[in-house]
Amino acid sequence: MRVKNRQIKINNKWKAGFLGLLIFNAAILLLLLALIFWPVSKNEFPQNSVIDEQESSEFYIQTTKQNLNNLINAYIEKLLEGTDHHYRIFLEDDVHLMGELPVFSSTVPLSVRFEPIEQTNGDLVLQLKSISVGLLELPNKKIMEYMDKFLPMPEWVTIDPDSQEIYVAVTDMNLQGNFDVAVQHMDLEANNITMKLVVPYETLGIQDFSREAMQNLFE
Repeated sequence: MRVKNRQIKINNKWKAGFLGLLIFNAAILLLLLALIFWPVSKNEFPQNSVIDEQESSEFYIQTTKQNLNNLINAYIEKLLEGTDHHYRIFLEDDVHLMGELPVFSSTVPLSVRFEPIEQTNGDLVLQLKSISVGLLELPNKKIMEYMDKFLPMPEWVTIDPDSQEIYVAVTDMNLQGNFDVAVQHMDLEANNITMKLVVPYETLGIQDFSREAMQNLFE
């Protein structure tokens, strides 16, 4: 009789343990289902403010003196089209400007060498190294005054005879497509030139689309 009672108690303990384990597993399963299917507020999704604020992409282009030289002189030829002025730019270990300046009823050869210095804003300063106008002996400042007066320059290029520099506002260039360009690095001796090209999304017609697409994504 005692053995039978003991057996009954053992069986009850097993049943209670089994029932407790079953209830515990069921509770865990319900909790997991609740976490999976619980409705999420729209405000809990990542906000797309960063994407909205970004309106352009930047590309860094590495080029050579020869490539940039060809581009510069093609631009100069277009600028001087229909005029009697002549000058060219040669990128060597420095920036070499060669051309002609009108003196009285004739012209004299012009040769100017500059040291290019990139600016933190992406512009370029050409600092005078040497200058000559044929066999004439004139002060550097006076020659640069003649250059400023007689050599056609783009509106974003400023000749400063007092400081004997030429300021090239590369970032003010008007390019088709509203692209912005800047000088990132220019080491002519090492033939290492890096330009930064900024492409506005609006120019490509994808800015509004991108914003709408991201808004729909988070709705």
